[in-house]
Amino acid sequence: MMATNLIEQRHEVTDATEFGRVAVVLGGHSSERDVSLDTGAAVLEALQSKGVDAHPWDPAEKSMAEFATAGFDRVWIALHGPGGEDGALQGMLQWLEIPYTGSGVMASAIAMDKVRSKHLFRAAGIPTPDYAVVRSRDEASVAAEQVGFPLIIKPSGQGSSVGMSKVFERAELNDAVEVALQYGDTVLLETCVTGSEFTVSVLQGKALPSIRIVTPRVFYDYRAKYESDRTDYICPGTETDEDEAIYAELAVAAFAELGCAGWGRVDFMTDADNQPLVLEVNTVPGMTSHSLVPMAAKRDGIDFEELCWRILETSCEANSEADTVEVAAYGA
Repeated sequence: MMATNLIEQRHEVTDATEFGRVAVVLGGHSSERDVSLDTGAAVLEALQSKGVDAHPWDPAEKSMAEFATAGFDRVWIALHGPGGEDGALQGMLQWLEIPYTGSGVMASAIAMDKVRSKHLFRAAGIPTPDYAVVRSRDEASVAAEQVGFPLIIKPSGQGSSVGMSKVFERAELNDAVEVALQYGDTVLLETCVTGSEFTVSVLQGKALPSIRIVTPRVFYDYRAKYESDRTDYICPGTETDEDEAIYAELAVAAFAELGCAGWGRVDFMTDADNQPLVLEVNTVPGMTSHSLVPMAAKRDGIDFEELCWRILETSCEANSEADTVEVAAYGA
């Protein structure tokens, strides 16, 4: 039984001076640094174009100890991956009592941990592909027999498909596990669902129109996400209002189950019966020229500059440790 979801209210800001001095935290040290730099640069330009007193801050170049005395009033988090998307930055900002965009400490940490996210989805009755948790090649060998080929191997704590492999046969398994273990000691081994790929963005309690992703690559990997011009995006991705409502309901249910707030993106694959299965929730999705949240927002009448403003508005709500969120489906 999926949780009941109520409405997360928008805290509307009409005057840029209400935001005060804003830091766009970008870059960092993770494997997603380059994407984060692109996201941060785009967000910075958008905010400045709307009169926001926004400034970049790259933790790889200036320490966060220095940040504590830099005089910022709030933070637009554009830091992808470990260190920025996993609750670490959120915890520091909460300790400093500096408001920030998006989800709080607990939700950020859980959403970044694919294993714990899957446990929660399954417990809440949110459909998700079958999976196993492994920490070695030997464990992966046993789990692969249970899950079956083809399968997906991915690190538990990375984003943007970093360290992810699609494994078609046993001979490929060990190498895929070794790649994933380079990014942490826990690996998610997941049934490879071969249907269509969808994503649904959530903004201030509302699911935006779905997007169906069509890529000529083996799966929607890092290159397909950020480098390829051969990836096609269909928005909305469904063919009927009824199907769109199903994706919206599942997206907000998954978002709420992890305690997420403000904005984010929920990724899906369809099974053999064309039923949607939730893969994961992203709490700091990309905001580059190839990114999906701006695409969905544009379809809903929100341009990129307004989207960045709306995300900055999410910093005006307290990022509570309880990370509670009340959300409503698109069109509700």
